[in-house]
Amino acid sequence: MTEPLIYELGSPGRRGIAMPDPDVPLADLPADLVRDDLDLPQVSELDVVRHYTHLSHLNFGIDNNFYPLGSCTMKYNPKLNEDIARLPGFAGLHPAQPAAMTQGALEVVHTVQEWLAELAGFEAVSLQPAAGAQGEFAGILMIRKYHHDRGDTKRTKVLIPDSAHGTNPATVVMAGLDVVELPSDERGNVDLDALREACDDTVAGLMITNPNTLGLFEEHIVEVVELIHGCGGLVYGDGANFNALLGIVRPGDLGFDVMHYNLHKTFSTPHGGGGPGAGAVGVSERLVPYLPGPMAAIVDEDDDGRPIYGLHTPEKTIGRMKAFQGNFGMHVRALAYMLVYGREGLRQVSEMAVLNANYLMARLRDTYHVAFDRICMHEFVIEGKVEGSDVRALDISKRLIDFGFHPPTNYFPLIVHEALMIEPTETESRETLDAFADVMIQIAHEAVEQPELLHNAPHTAPVARLDEVRAARNLMLCCRPIPAPEVYVQPQASAT
Repeated sequence: MTEPLIYELGSPGRRGIAMPDPDVPLADLPADLVRDDLDLPQVSELDVVRHYTHLSHLNFGIDNNFYPLGSCTMKYNPKLNEDIARLPGFAGLHPAQPAAMTQGALEVVHTVQEWLAELAGFEAVSLQPAAGAQGEFAGILMIRKYHHDRGDTKRTKVLIPDSAHGTNPATVVMAGLDVVELPSDERGNVDLDALREACDDTVAGLMITNPNTLGLFEEHIVEVVELIHGCGGLVYGDGANFNALLGIVRPGDLGFDVMHYNLHKTFSTPHGGGGPGAGAVGVSERLVPYLPGPMAAIVDEDDDGRPIYGLHTPEKTIGRMKAFQGNFGMHVRALAYMLVYGREGLRQVSEMAVLNANYLMARLRDTYHVAFDRICMHEFVIEGKVEGSDVRALDISKRLIDFGFHPPTNYFPLIVHEALMIEPTETESRETLDAFADVMIQIAHEAVEQPELLHNAPHTAPVARLDEVRAARNLMLCCRPIPAPEVYVQPQASAT
């Protein structure tokens, strides 16, 4: 049965509550607060509850099913983290309260700063940035200011491998610098010859994702870092894929100068829906003075020798990235996650993530072409096409919806034709991975035997295949039915 829209349930005079007659004199509301042009349905409380409960069931999340969205680390968020973040002492805290009243919260922030620095091998960490992209921006601003302080203003180029995250070039441009793209070699690494040719005294730095978006560890990462440092540049590490390195490799030990962490990926705070996120940024010793602030710091100790916490802003800071001290709730969740796992547990997180990805890649290798067929890290990329069929990556992804699986990342990285980037994460069982692999293999057979089944998928979703471009340009901001809903259904001939 199709669920009726809430407007169809409305009836004049129907309401969810009955207010008693007022026992005080009535007063007129200001005219600018009264609106009679809002087209709202008149419905009962039960109708409203059922309507929104139904909508919530249409949402897909990690609590529903497998979410192998490559590059995003959509792993299970332990409910314990949520319970801890909702403790009254954390949830009811006001960010403007003085340090004397917020010692516990400042200790949380300081502990997360210290532990993240230890995990990645950096001198210091700031939790200011509110998202990974903002962490990137902070990192490049620090690199730029470092060079400017030395009078080295000719350094305007940032080298970016073609296997990097798509936000990296945008970050560089926003910081007023120039992007130079580096190609990959036949094994999915940065092409060293191209890197050597690009290295000169105009290079401000390199932005590199390791493991890269192909899911591969850079085999020559030490040489890459040495080449950049050799020409006077700094190395920025995109830490979005840090979930593959916990307790195994510390980017700071490899010579990285700055890296952002996605607390909403690696450290299991809620991901998606527009945030809030957290893009903490760690730096080597020479960039510590430029960190965004304020940061939590030990400023004194009490009579019993216990630390007293306060706020500190580095002397050459690039400035504040967000109001107050960043997204504090995310820091609480990240600390809870690290406390539960501990040092050895965090290493096991990465080991299981890498194992799951390699297992799934091995199961699909004979059915789909693996872009760079060598041991991967936490994710891998296959080509979403099948020999003897005109089915494309998008068709495969739409068909996966019929089986209750969220599609992998489509058409990224751009250097792989019809790319499907798959990241199973460490939280999935072998049974789930096998079920996903079985469906992917079945879809490959359907692509040859029943291609129209894939071209017209999904068949079980609340709506048919959309023309994403047109839907984005012609937004439906009201839940009333539009006059011609077929406008938003993509014709088969134009499916891409």
